[in-house]
Amino acid sequence: MNRFLRISIFAFLLLFHRKVDAQNHLEKYITQGLASNESIKKQQFILEKNLYALQEAKALFLPAVNLNTTYTLAGGGRTVDFPVGDLLNPVYGTLNKMTGTNDFPSLQNQSILLNPNNFYDLKVRTTYPIINAEIALNKKLKSQQYDLQKIEIDVFKRELVKDIKVAYYQYLQATEAIKIYENALVLVNENERVNNSLFNNQKVNRTALSRSNNEVLKMTSQIKNAKQKQNNAKAYLNFLLNRPLDTEVLVDKIEAIPIQNLNVEASLTNREELQKLNTAKAIYESLLSLAKSAKMPKLNSFLDLGSQGFNFKVNNKTPYYFLGLSLEWNIFSGDKNKAKVSQALADGKALEAQTNYVEQQLALQVKLAINAFSMAITNYQTALSQAKTSEDNYRDMLRLYKEGTVLLIELLDAQNQLISAQLQTNISLFDTWIKQTEIERANASFTIK
Repeated sequence: MNRFLRISIFAFLLLFHRKVDAQNHLEKYITQGLASNESIKKQQFILEKNLYALQEAKALFLPAVNLNTTYTLAGGGRTVDFPVGDLLNPVYGTLNKMTGTNDFPSLQNQSILLNPNNFYDLKVRTTYPIINAEIALNKKLKSQQYDLQKIEIDVFKRELVKDIKVAYYQYLQATEAIKIYENALVLVNENERVNNSLFNNQKVNRTALSRSNNEVLKMTSQIKNAKQKQNNAKAYLNFLLNRPLDTEVLVDKIEAIPIQNLNVEASLTNREELQKLNTAKAIYESLLSLAKSAKMPKLNSFLDLGSQGFNFKVNNKTPYYFLGLSLEWNIFSGDKNKAKVSQALADGKALEAQTNYVEQQLALQVKLAINAFSMAITNYQTALSQAKTSEDNYRDMLRLYKEGTVLLIELLDAQNQLISAQLQTNISLFDTWIKQTEIERANASFTIK
């Protein structure tokens, strides 16, 4: 008894596991698509670039240290005349007479070259911005551009989720259509068998037999066309998933319409498009501040630590330091900065108008998606009723045709109505799921992980 219980529990868990897996194929495809889609990868690379730009902007707040060295050879050019001989020779002559020696020689006047010859200057310069509004605003702009790119990736992801869902439902739709045509082929084959029997018993003419043969050929052609549509849907889905186009697609079994308790009054604040516009407004404010900051002074400091001298000599006199401050203040620039501010203000007004338009556009999109979903539900319910009626009608006609009380054309009409109703039911069923996906896209209700 215990062994039987363990086997039963194991079988139940196995079936439950398979059922859960079967219901999660679409979710797995969405996860796979978000991880491997080439468009998403491209946007991720752009985000990485913006991150490096932000790091570059942050680095501007740190001191900059540079090693600079120069070595010069010079000849000719301007000189400075120094009359050292005229100044000292009379004194030296008097001293020689007083001492009775020639210890004090005569000196020549000197001409000193302004350009240093055989001179080196090696220094390490450190610069640090003390007051610079442009650096702070530049960092803020790079941060906002990084946030904007993250939102852009979310837009791509949300659109990709919608495309994957629609492609998946279209594949299921094509797959079910093949089943409907294959079931219809069974019907027309049965009609062909019945007509062969009736023809052999001389109860119908050759025209009825030929008509039933043509119906078999027509249904076989319909199956081929449906399989081609299925292959196209499979290829497009695999394209979105960035995998070989002929990869087999695992399907979930969908036999009912989606839950209708959708939040029709969902807020549009989840839409990334509006978040992008709000971020663009913040960028506009930063650009406006950047244009105005041109009037503010810039104060920088610098420190040079180095060594300089002639003939590459290094001693206790060649090292030096040089510390200073530099102030830059744009007092007048011909109204250039004023024009930049005016341009930024105009961009702000255009952005505000665009935001209002997009809000109305998105609200309209949600409204239309909800109406389309409601109509799809109605169409499915109508198609379901027509399919039931057509199935009952076909059974009655087939029975009456076998009894010889109705014509072949009436049976074929009932058969075509049945196939058409089944196909319409299939189309309407998956159309409800597609319309639900459009609502999810319109109000951004799908949770992107």
